[in-house]
Amino acid sequence: MPAALVPMFLPLNFGPMNTNRLGLFIAKRLNQNPSSRFSAIIYRVAVASVALGVGLMLIAFLVLGGFQRAVQQKLFSFGGHFQITRFSLSNSYEEEPLDLQQAFSVPPTSLNTVKHVQPFAYKAGLLKTATEVQGVLLKGVDATFDTAQFAQNMVAGRFVRFDTTQRYSREVLLSRRMANLLQLEVDSTAVLYFVQNPPRFRKLKVVGIYSTGLEEFDDRILIGDIDLIRQLNGWQPQQAGGIEVFINDFDQLDKAFAELDLVTAPQLRVRSVINRFLQLFDWLALLNRNVVIFLTVIFFVAGFNMVSTLLILIMERTGMIGLLKAMGGSNRLIRRIFVFNGLRLTVKGLLIGNTLALGFGALQYYLHVIPLDPENYYMDFVPVYWDWPVLLAVNGGAVLLISLVLYIPTFLISRIRPIKAIRFN
Repeated sequence: MPAALVPMFLPLNFGPMNTNRLGLFIAKRLNQNPSSRFSAIIYRVAVASVALGVGLMLIAFLVLGGFQRAVQQKLFSFGGHFQITRFSLSNSYEEEPLDLQQAFSVPPTSLNTVKHVQPFAYKAGLLKTATEVQGVLLKGVDATFDTAQFAQNMVAGRFVRFDTTQRYSREVLLSRRMANLLQLEVDSTAVLYFVQNPPRFRKLKVVGIYSTGLEEFDDRILIGDIDLIRQLNGWQPQQAGGIEVFINDFDQLDKAFAELDLVTAPQLRVRSVINRFLQLFDWLALLNRNVVIFLTVIFFVAGFNMVSTLLILIMERTGMIGLLKAMGGSNRLIRRIFVFNGLRLTVKGLLIGNTLALGFGALQYYLHVIPLDPENYYMDFVPVYWDWPVLLAVNGGAVLLISLVLYIPTFLISRIRPIKAIRFN
């Protein structure tokens, strides 16, 4: 036998490193040179299924995260993460005042979790124009109100200015829904009647219009000066209806509640935003469960497609498998060839899917190309939130699960006999 032909018949027994390299080399050749036109089509279908599945998953998380964050930010901007009020069994909007100087044993801003605090008060009334009357709830705030947080809700005009040279400001903000109903606009005036004994009224000027899309606020909340409510109720300057507390991280809500509850006066109660808007947060949690079901279906379809692709590839390469076995190739080596081949298709699909999903996300984030009806969705456009740890986890989870699934069809290789495989047609 010629010496040059001897290496061709030596058994393919390599160390782990050489086995991996050989498997990867042959896998590359399989991708570059499909055995038939049908194989090339199957490759494209497999890549497309992974790209579509991963792209849809990423878009789902981008939109779901944006939607949840947008709704939460609207709730925070109107009432903070916590509200501190007196214990009361009454459902009336007439509040019993608390003393701001005695509400806490230590300043709440000294806590690591607390970012900002601001007083507030509510008072019910009737807002009247020349032709319309609307029941409203005046929310009084002061100069400490977080206008930067509230700015996302402004659609026209400006926020209330607090003039220290006057007893109270006569400027107010109202929602776009109320403005349309009462036919008011920026710089319009209206009369607000307060139901009390004796009845009182104040002529107020509209300086701004806001919109949250949330009926709890847009249908009734009018924002004005807390000193107006203090003057009508006969309260002292250090009194308020309650205190709103903002924290640094919403994920630490439970920890912040425990810290805040320890320093709050015993006659006061601390209510979190989740307790105050339980139905909304239950609805957002339901969306999470729907997304989990959606992702499970997508993973199943993508995994099924990759298994089908490898099975077809194994059937088409039966002759090659038999030849490798005849030359001493182990089942482990041949499995790695087809697993590497599947992983190469998976990575290619991931790159395409990420490009499409992130491109869509950037387009929607900056240009708002997909609008929404705020009456039904609480916002004017589809929101996008870039939660990079989640996006990376989706890609990592896709690679891990598909890698595990790829080993299923390769067990068929151990049942292939070299002689029958070489004769296979």
